[in-house]
Amino acid sequence: AIATVVTIAEILKNNGLAVEKKIMTSTVDMREESGGRPVQKARIEILLGKSEKFGELMAAAAAKDVLDNEEQS
Repeated sequence: AIATVVTIAEILKNNGLAVEKKIMTSTVDMREESGGRPVQKARIEILLGKSEKFGELMAAAAAKDVLDNEEQS
């Protein structure tokens, strides 16, 4: 799951949609099964914010979708 979160954050950043604000890593104690021994699991928190160009990029994507839908009709 950590790899997925990191990948999504990188995609958003590389496409100019988000900026990284904070990354925190830690471990969490969990039990494998009820009554099982505790196991430490890695945890990551990535805080992203909208980029300055977010609105502009989303508007351009919406306009492209409208044009694509008109061409298909």
